[in-house]
Amino acid sequence: MTTGTLVILGSGETAPNMVRVYRSIFSDHVHHDGVMLDTPFGFQENIPQLTAKIVDYFKTSLQFTVEPASFTNFSNATELERATFRQRVHNADFVFAGPGSPSYAMKQWGPFDFGPSLVSVLDQGGTVCFSSAAALTLGRYTAPIYELYKVGADATWLDGLNVLGELGLNCVVIPHFDNAEGGNHDTRFCYLGERRLLHLESLLASDVATFGIDEHTAVIIDRGDDSLRVTGRGQAYWRSGSEQRTLVRDERISLEELRNAPIRERSLMATEHDVDPLSATALGEQVANWGPGSLDALAQLVRMASSGGVGRIDPSALIEGVLSARAAARAARQYELSDQLRNALERGGVLVNDTAQGATWSLGDQ
Repeated sequence: MTTGTLVILGSGETAPNMVRVYRSIFSDHVHHDGVMLDTPFGFQENIPQLTAKIVDYFKTSLQFTVEPASFTNFSNATELERATFRQRVHNADFVFAGPGSPSYAMKQWGPFDFGPSLVSVLDQGGTVCFSSAAALTLGRYTAPIYELYKVGADATWLDGLNVLGELGLNCVVIPHFDNAEGGNHDTRFCYLGERRLLHLESLLASDVATFGIDEHTAVIIDRGDDSLRVTGRGQAYWRSGSEQRTLVRDERISLEELRNAPIRERSLMATEHDVDPLSATALGEQVANWGPGSLDALAQLVRMASSGGVGRIDPSALIEGVLSARAAARAARQYELSDQLRNALERGGVLVNDTAQGATWSLGDQ
């Protein structure tokens, strides 16, 4: 039985609030040989700096060493360099790739059919962890995000590595699913926005699903029991035909359920994946009553505060109030409540840093 693990991160690969996600991965399997792939950002001028940041994150935050496995340009590489790179990946038991450009990554990985190299890591019981731009390459097709969002290229799909296809999941991957950087314009769905996402989906065959993953959220696929679970701040979404299923945090889901999801003719289905009829006032009342669901209501309030757009509220007073309540809980040795309050803030996208002078906070990448 193969016990390899595929981890797909919606974003936040080096964020403080993702440390718990990585620790859960490392607690499930012992890893000895980790590599970090620089290919997705291999076109940038700051390759050494980005590489050092990722390597340092794993070393400092997780006490785990990942060695750079550099492969930035297929055309300029010799046959020996190509073979050496593939062998280095094949021998590793933890492979990480993250930010950059999915289309650039596929331009380098595509010519030598790199997908099977990653599958071999899984077959040997290792872990493949792809985030952000690299996550887009794991499906059957890859969306050329920068070309669509920044250049205005015609909507199209590129071939992907189709690692998920080897697990029986016929899909494309869209990270940054709840992105809200645009403020006054739609940047959900990895900066595509609703209009472009729906157009791209209309170009897919009816049996190809869309696998959406929120920012600061991880989907952990366990080949040992053929299941997945969602962890982190947000949720994941399986969009098959005209149906969308929300994969909620901490629920273990059989992959067979997704493989057997009904295939219906595509329609312009709704893409609002985080809609809640409760207003900010009603959510506040739910938190004040401190009954069932109060922590989730608090997390939703924080997300409304930090995400911009309709319903936005100023986050400062809310967050400072929660931190004050958390400090009081810690002083009273109510550590479980303290942890719950911090977790609620992190689910809402607030990064909390405990210092000797007290807790500070910042909004995570949106």
